[in-house]
Amino acid sequence: MPKINGNEIKPGNILEHNGGLWIAVKVDHVKPGKGGAFAQVEMKNLRNGSKLNERFRSADKVEKVRLDQKDQQFLYETDGMLVFMDMETYEQIELPADILGDRRPFLQDGMTIQIEYYEAEAISAALPQKVTCTVVETEPAVKGQTAANSFKPAVLDNGVRVMVPPFVGQDEAIVVNTETMEYAERA
Repeated sequence: MPKINGNEIKPGNILEHNGGLWIAVKVDHVKPGKGGAFAQVEMKNLRNGSKLNERFRSADKVEKVRLDQKDQQFLYETDGMLVFMDMETYEQIELPADILGDRRPFLQDGMTIQIEYYEAEAISAALPQKVTCTVVETEPAVKGQTAANSFKPAVLDNGVRVMVPPFVGQDEAIVVNTETMEYAERA
């Protein structure tokens, strides 16, 4: 694994620090009036989600980790575990359902998601950026309410509540951005 200097850390880098795997969430380069410059790095642990603020000087060496990414197909859920199949080897793996966090409702049968591995351990899972869902409940459009920024609440087929434009009706398919969990467009 390559070692990088403390001032080369960028947001999104995955680092091995204090025996754990951390992702750099926020990096501020600070140049105080006295003393040398340093990078103030806010990090999040990839295994347990704990946060850490650390200072790295340019002379500090940090281990930069590269994760392997594999596309895997979602098969089913059993006892709080999600079962995925490797698209090339057809091997099946089980991951805890909380690996997706609050985006879990957007996971659909047969969906291909990207799982990141560190050596043989699955660290994270990423859903496709856009997912198609059906609106099961929303208010009818109010005539004359055509303001550019007017939105109304809607409940999707997976139970998630989102805000949709007034022209979207019940039983309509819409595309939802899974990163922001917001309406993107009509399907």
